[in-house]
Amino acid sequence: MTYLLHILIYIGIYIILAASLNLLAGYTGILSIAHAAFYGVGAYVAALMALKLSSPFLVNLILAIIGSTVLGALVGIPSLRIKDDYFIIATFAFQVITFSILNNWVSFTRGPMGLPGIPRPVILGIEISGHVGFLILVGILAGVTLLVCRRVTESPFGRVLQAIREDEVFAMAMGKNVASFKVRVFMLGAGLAAIAGVMYATYISYIDPTSFTVMESIFIISIVIIGGAGSIWGPVIGAVVLVALPELLRFVGLPNSIAANLRQILYGGLLVAFMLWRPQGFLGKYTFAAVPESAEDKE
Repeated sequence: MTYLLHILIYIGIYIILAASLNLLAGYTGILSIAHAAFYGVGAYVAALMALKLSSPFLVNLILAIIGSTVLGALVGIPSLRIKDDYFIIATFAFQVITFSILNNWVSFTRGPMGLPGIPRPVILGIEISGHVGFLILVGILAGVTLLVCRRVTESPFGRVLQAIREDEVFAMAMGKNVASFKVRVFMLGAGLAAIAGVMYATYISYIDPTSFTVMESIFIISIVIIGGAGSIWGPVIGAVVLVALPELLRFVGLPNSIAANLRQILYGGLLVAFMLWRPQGFLGKYTFAAVPESAEDKE
């Protein structure tokens, strides 16, 4: 039972991450490889505040969201002036820089040694320590994240984001400040990713830079692709499939070294299969194909 709760908590964390990235990659057509960086910044802000200043959990959560949002603006304003492959390269560079800072600023982040002993959340005097408590808290935050994403995408702001994805030139011709909309949704995605980082740090009670690498960003992108880009429930399906399905390998009795490699093969195989036969994922409205869909395909 404890193991099942552990998996469900991880699924909740990745739902938050995938839903926040879905705003960028799914609804706006901005494919970022820096999402794990914002995830990590949120985790480190909350952990350092708790360890060094003993500040309350809710304060740490708010500051982590603010920190990642501001960082999203600092990255997005210059990076979103370029498009397509160049933007992807820019976010990749930011991801690498963030990892290098977390890994090498030993006097502040403890580098590869990580930050142990992160205190459990305390909300209204109640300490969240057990798996059931964490699952409820993660479930609430994941639900709030999905609700925020739904309200955003169904608002006039969200309709402009989808217009940018479909035809950026047309959106500009309609008088929309495309650059402003891109920066704002990039900031929103970064802030929501920080929520997952805070939950991960307080749940595991230990973080180090290896949890926030480029491979983690690619894994989050995989969840969005397989679950379905441009769908509110796509990230939920993708997180369940990619987090829970590989865990079944544990029950086969394979050694950990072999099971780890099989997980990577499984992720890669699923991506290839979906790109070939179901590029819009389980529930998605859009594909990640390089060539726009024809009118016949859309019908």
